[in-house]
Amino acid sequence: MPEIKIIRSETTKIENVNWDKLGFGVYFSDHMFISEYKDGAWDAGEIRPYGPIPTEPSMCTLHYGQSIFEGLKAFKAVDGGYNIFRPDRNAKRLNHSGSRVCIPPYDESHFIEALKTLIRVDQNWVPQKRGHSLYIRPLAYGDGNFLGVHSSKTFKLIIMTSPVASYYPEGLAPVKILVAKDFVRAVRGGLGSAKTAANYAASLLAGETAKKEGYSQVLWLDAVNRHFVDEVGAMNIMFVIGDEIVTPPLDQGTILRGVTRDSVLELAHDFGFKVNERPITIEDVFEANKRGELKEAFGTGTAAVISPVGQLSYMGETITINNMEIGPVAQKFYDTITGMQYGEIEDKKGWIVKVNP
Repeated sequence: MPEIKIIRSETTKIENVNWDKLGFGVYFSDHMFISEYKDGAWDAGEIRPYGPIPTEPSMCTLHYGQSIFEGLKAFKAVDGGYNIFRPDRNAKRLNHSGSRVCIPPYDESHFIEALKTLIRVDQNWVPQKRGHSLYIRPLAYGDGNFLGVHSSKTFKLIIMTSPVASYYPEGLAPVKILVAKDFVRAVRGGLGSAKTAANYAASLLAGETAKKEGYSQVLWLDAVNRHFVDEVGAMNIMFVIGDEIVTPPLDQGTILRGVTRDSVLELAHDFGFKVNERPITIEDVFEANKRGELKEAFGTGTAAVISPVGQLSYMGETITINNMEIGPVAQKFYDTITGMQYGEIEDKKGWIVKVNP
């Protein structure tokens, strides 16, 4: 592809950022990357000032939800450069999601080059503080203007960035999770393995209900039996039961293939942990707790990296896990992954893409 054109903003919003209270997804950097699909091909795209995009009321995605997205991060490395964590996995998952909603695949190497170029342009937006990062949000959608349920013939890919702190206000402190009993998110053969807008729209009501009751997230069960654990709204889930790490398998197509999930499982094998990707019911989890075998539970995801679960509530019963404290297994994964992301630990896995200032 040709080189990416850069149109720089004449002004900056960076002086409006409260770096001590970043929150998550509150501020947006000065530039964005946009690539368009027309006549059967994606163009090389350009970086332009972040701002509104003209949209007609008949734009098909507003009506039919032909939209996918990704989430990854860039980190200020201790050597002065910037590190992106496993962007190749996000590029592949973006195309997997696109295949489920008829969005044409995007060249994966060019996707990574677009990320690197955008970070160089907005490098001053990468937070300096340990624990903070530059969140990167790629978004692709059909932008044809018509009414009628069929795929668009034209598309846009947008990449925007946002300086962020921890996803959860609790930070690394354990969160409280409500197990969904009246709602389902994904079914076999549906969009559960894809990062589509529709997937997240389906989770909103249950999430709002949980938050009103004092919980951070919802743990979803399978839509058929309502017993097997799937995943949490914003992360995959793992349990330390006895001497093994247990996590639901991906083969039913109802669980997102998390980049952090894959990283944790690979590291677990390296560390010598016993790992078991198998179906597990919510009753299994509660029974393991009664036997004293449920040592830890934690979520894995880009936004929070590792999020310890301190409480699970299901059908009126609440269990407390590891005295509402982060356990040694979750802590080890958190320290290892974040150490690699910030360049404090040698990247022996080849997971870091370096961006020089």
